[in-house]
Amino acid sequence: MAEIEREAMEYDVVIVGAGPAGLSAAIRLKQLDADLQVVVLEKGSEVGAHILSGAVLDPCGLDALIPDWRDKGAPVNVPVTEDNFYMLGEAGKLRIPNFPMPPLMNNHGNYIVSMGNVCRWMAEQAEELGVEIFPGMACSEMVYGDNGEVKGVVAGVFGLEEDGSIGENTEPGMELHGKYVFLSEGVRGSLSKEVIAKYNLDADCEPQKYGLGMKELWEIDPEKHREGTVTHTMGWPLGGNAGGGSFIYHLDNNQVYVGFVVHLNYKNPHLFPYMEFQRFKHHPMVAELLEGGKRVAYGARAISEGGFQSMPKMVAPGVALLGCSVGMINVPRIKGNHNAMLSGKAAAEAAYAAIQDGRSADELNDYETEVRTGAIGKDLKKVRNVKPLWSKHGLVTSLTLGGFDMWTNTLGFSLLGTLKHGKTDAESTEPASKHKPIDYPKPDGKLSFDRLTNVAFSFTNHEESQPAHLKLKDPSIPVAKNLPTYAGPSQRYCPAGVYEFVQEEGKDPRFVINFQNCVHCKTCDIKDPAQNIVWTTPQGGDGPNYPNM
Repeated sequence: MAEIEREAMEYDVVIVGAGPAGLSAAIRLKQLDADLQVVVLEKGSEVGAHILSGAVLDPCGLDALIPDWRDKGAPVNVPVTEDNFYMLGEAGKLRIPNFPMPPLMNNHGNYIVSMGNVCRWMAEQAEELGVEIFPGMACSEMVYGDNGEVKGVVAGVFGLEEDGSIGENTEPGMELHGKYVFLSEGVRGSLSKEVIAKYNLDADCEPQKYGLGMKELWEIDPEKHREGTVTHTMGWPLGGNAGGGSFIYHLDNNQVYVGFVVHLNYKNPHLFPYMEFQRFKHHPMVAELLEGGKRVAYGARAISEGGFQSMPKMVAPGVALLGCSVGMINVPRIKGNHNAMLSGKAAAEAAYAAIQDGRSADELNDYETEVRTGAIGKDLKKVRNVKPLWSKHGLVTSLTLGGFDMWTNTLGFSLLGTLKHGKTDAESTEPASKHKPIDYPKPDGKLSFDRLTNVAFSFTNHEESQPAHLKLKDPSIPVAKNLPTYAGPSQRYCPAGVYEFVQEEGKDPRFVINFQNCVHCKTCDIKDPAQNIVWTTPQGGDGPNYPNM
């Protein structure tokens, strides 16, 4: 694509991704200087279309950015009224009391929200300030300057032929140049991945760790609805097979978010995260709640779980990584949106100061310093050992020793120091011969659903004539290596049924990629044992269209 002549547009700051981090940066830049030229490029068909999050929102990020958000009508209006933690067995449950938990685990003052709707509202605030926002504009390439600095991005390439070549209907897109480029693509973004590799930004940090979060929106019987109630569970059905747990959040209008997270460092390639989620809904506590209700929407996305010790360097010449592009989720709190907002604000302030000084295309080191030493760093440092304890020693140890470590960190010290993560999630996958297959019950079509039926409720659509955005480095590996050694784990770890091995009589198995189903969760890019699958962005506007998620 490098030989194409493209028009270029010049901005002060180019922001990739209209999530909480990118929109916060855009708003803050315009608050500081109304004359700054700021553009936000969003691959979803509209702002919020690709936003999937729990979500219980700590409003500290919103408070810092838009202190009068209540008066401005932010869709943040279901305060948490009740906080429950349960350890589940197959048929029963054990309530874990709230009082021994560190203060940071308290949800008092937080809100149950649709982050998609919060981002839609934030986009309105940004546009009122003069920010240009272009949805349906996927950013497919970085643009580098003569000295190796980031100069901009290529956005808006449409109509490539199926083999990736340029056809008569191809729109080549345009280059958007900025004094600084902010990458706020969310977890495992393709451009962020490229920048981290190019500038070796992860040389001095632990590997990033991930979870797969799956979520359904349900309308339930009004008599069972308890607006403001937050419930988290651990234990069954995952048991010792994988780390993870569930969330059930009662929002308004008799709706409930039902979600399930599976940590992607699981060893057994027979594990089927999506089916673990479906099985979970048959627990008596959950089944009783959902009985007579209806599922309204479904979605899935990866979650960055490495925390403080996995954050790469966040700046390189001309570019800064924001929010989940760095990995700012507080794992025990299951919250990262507040940190994403604070990171956007901090990046904006650093870029504004640099532009005021006449600088451009250098490293925004003040941003990095603020993230590591300010509110975000303090939030993440307190909980940095919970995830490695869980990964290496299991649930009970992480609850007891991790809880103790969070208490001591609240007091300003840790007896454990900073624990390491070690392996990547891909390296954690063991050969199938070391593990037994897992028998999953068939979905009943009332509480539990097959993948393809559920994917229809993510309202996903991809133009089928474009090149597949899921690329194989070596097309032979799935059948030659992953199928015999790992029992073809991609046909299970994908929560959208993108990958399958097709066996026709008398022929070798074929590996099929149904990219049209992809909900952009990036799990394949993370969990493939050979690191052979590369997730790239499809053309703009394609993918899921999440409502109220």
